[in-house]
Amino acid sequence: MIELRKRLLDMDACDPAVAWVGDKDLDTAWRECQRGDWMLWLWGRCEHDRTSLVLCACECARLALKFVAKGEERPLKAIEAAEAWTRGEVDFEQVQDAASSANAADAADAASAAAHAAHAVSAAANAAHAAGYAAYAAFAADAADAARLETLAQCADIVRRHMPKPPQIGGDDK
Repeated sequence: MIELRKRLLDMDACDPAVAWVGDKDLDTAWRECQRGDWMLWLWGRCEHDRTSLVLCACECARLALKFVAKGEERPLKAIEAAEAWTRGEVDFEQVQDAASSANAADAADAASAAAHAAHAVSAAANAAHAAGYAAYAAFAADAADAARLETLAQCADIVRRHMPKPPQIGGDDK
């Protein structure tokens, strides 16, 4: 029987996530987790449908948009480009261009957070950043730590809505 904690260590999960898992099995951890960034990281490391992952991460990234200066559209355009990529309407280069444009926005950390999230989700190689950057945007906008944790919990709920059961990480994960 493969212990979930050991499997996460083998996958180079962050120390706080490994400590939080403790002796939980995968199903319990997935159901109870309040860190959408951790969940997206795990989903991104496992075999799965990349389109669903990208859409989920985009939804998480949209949480950062409330911290973008009024009238600044580049972060939203970057997320929309990643969503269009999932529908086959744009190619990866167009998503990268939109993300680069959003990174150049003068909308402080939230704009670069949304842009980075859009870039990350388009690649689907590091989708955990979408939730992490959405949470960071709340923190960077001088929100209290409770607001940052609430954003991460919202992302966790979004992840579970897109993927109700945890990804298969190999072996017996109980």
